[in-house]
Amino acid sequence: MTYRIRMKACHFTAALALVGALALVPGWTPAYGDSAQMTKLLREASMSATQLKNDSVEMETYVRSQLQWQTHARQVNRIKEHVNNSGKILANLHEARDTAEPWQQEAIDRITPLLQELASNTTSIIDHLNDKQQTWHPEYESYLKSNAQVATDLSNLIRDYLDYGEAKSKSESLGKTLGFSPSQGASAE
Repeated sequence: MTYRIRMKACHFTAALALVGALALVPGWTPAYGDSAQMTKLLREASMSATQLKNDSVEMETYVRSQLQWQTHARQVNRIKEHVNNSGKILANLHEARDTAEPWQQEAIDRITPLLQELASNTTSIIDHLNDKQQTWHPEYESYLKSNAQVATDLSNLIRDYLDYGEAKSKSESLGKTLGFSPSQGASAE
């Protein structure tokens, strides 16, 4: 079992490097045509982040149980898969960044460090299980608690940006109905 976790950790480390590299390499050429595609990608990121949050919160509850370390290993592998999937979505968001609206670019900028932190914490959890095969250690509990909190923050952040985009779209649509130009808006005159 330990060998299998180590092999999976190697693959995860490669994905972690990809997520880290995204923050350092500027100027990708856009792969997508408009901000509607960005919204679609943000929705995908939201679904992935919700799964990540649910699994991370569930794993954090494991510290209050008598589950064997192998159960923890299976759960952290699910989390790792969600982090990897989120990393792929984030790569697509970065590729399409130049076509994004400013609020979508800000969303990417704020998602990136949270996902990097999740990847780092998840690697630490895997390393701990590989090295110690213990689940009662305070450091291990700290990793789980941190992962659950960061995953929750990431999920909430993406949801908030999507809610903002939807409200902005509704406001602009209502403005058109009322005859306002996009830059005009409503005034109190």
